[in-house]
Amino acid sequence: MSKTTEFDPASYLDSEEVIAEYLNLALASGDTDLLLAAIGDVAKARGMAQIARDTGLGRESLYKALSAGAKPRFDTVFKVLQALGVQMQAHPVPQQP
Repeated sequence: MSKTTEFDPASYLDSEEVIAEYLNLALASGDTDLLLAAIGDVAKARGMAQIARDTGLGRESLYKALSAGAKPRFDTVFKVLQALGVQMQAHPVPQQP
């Protein structure tokens, strides 16, 4: 019988470029749960305790705020993104003919 391990995306988020692409894909999906999970994966990769210190938020509160189905305040998400060294940008959506 073979043993399987759970896939952990955080273990693959090892460069700024990979992190940016991962978050861009999650953002482009339009799925807020997926975006929160992706931000949580990046926070985990960087160290949730450090992100908690940098944001002034509790570590357990961050895990809850970044879990599927959570409805965190925008300022919480913004603080986490700042602590991760990530910025969001707006681009016009291409118009369909």
